[in-house]
Amino acid sequence: MVRIRVLVVDDHRIFAESLAAALAAEPDVEVAAAGSGPAALRCLERAAAESRRFDVMLVDADLGAAAAVPPPRSVAVARAVPDGAADGFVDGISLVAGVRSLQPALRSVVLAQKDDARRAALALQAGACGWVAKDCSLQRLLAVVRGVLRDETHIAPALLTGVLREMTAARKHRTESERLVESLTPREQEVLRCMVAGLGRKAVAERLFLSPHTVRTHMQNVLGKLGVHSTLAAVALARRAGVGPADLTGDVVERGGQLA
Repeated sequence: MVRIRVLVVDDHRIFAESLAAALAAEPDVEVAAAGSGPAALRCLERAAAESRRFDVMLVDADLGAAAAVPPPRSVAVARAVPDGAADGFVDGISLVAGVRSLQPALRSVVLAQKDDARRAALALQAGACGWVAKDCSLQRLLAVVRGVLRDETHIAPALLTGVLREMTAARKHRTESERLVESLTPREQEVLRCMVAGLGRKAVAERLFLSPHTVRTHMQNVLGKLGVHSTLAAVALARRAGVGPADLTGDVVERGGQLA
C-alpha cells in the first residue's frame, strides 16, 4: 500500500492534534503535526534529510505566533520565507510560498475559517493547491488530499468567481510591474535584486565593486523609473514583477564592466 504522508500545520493545538488523529485513522495516511511555520520548516527539512518527504501539507490560513519558536537555522529555509522569519513568525501563505521554493513536489492546501477570495487568490499564487473550509467533513478533506496528488486544484464553487477576479487583477498589476522593471538597465536590475535581498547602499557597493555614490545614483534611477518613492515600494513592485533577490550565497559579481 502506498502511504500518503501529511503534515498538519496549525497553532491551535487541539485542532491540529484532532485533525491529525482523524487523518491517521485512514490505513493509507501517515500524519505529523507542527504548531508554527518555523516548526513546520524544520519538520520538512528533517523528513527530506531522512528521505521520507511529506506529500501534502495542510496549513492554517491564520497561522500565527502563538508560541515563541526559534527561527529555522537553515540559511536556505530562512531565505525561502523572509517575511517575519527572523523573529520566529511565519504566516500561512508565506509558509506555502517558502515551501514551494524548497520542495516543489509538496502539495499545500490552506485551511480557512471563512471564505476570502482575495486571500484564497494569494494562496494559489503562492503555490497552494487548494483553499478549504476548516469545518468541512473528513471525507471532503480526504478527497482534497488525494485530489491534489493528482494535480487537482480545490476551491469552493462560491469562491471561484471572486478568486478568478482577484487573480486577473493581480496579473494586470504584474504585467505593468514587469514593463517598468524591463525599463531598467542591466546594472539597475542587478541593484534592484540586491535591494530585494535587503542589502543597504554600502553592502550593494561592496558586492558590485561600485562606489557608494554610484550605487546611490543607481538606486535613485531605479526609484525614478519604477515611479516609486521608497526602497520598500520598489521591492514590493519588484516582487509583483517576479524579480527575485540576488543570490547572496554565491560569488560576488565579476569586476568587468561594473562601471557601465
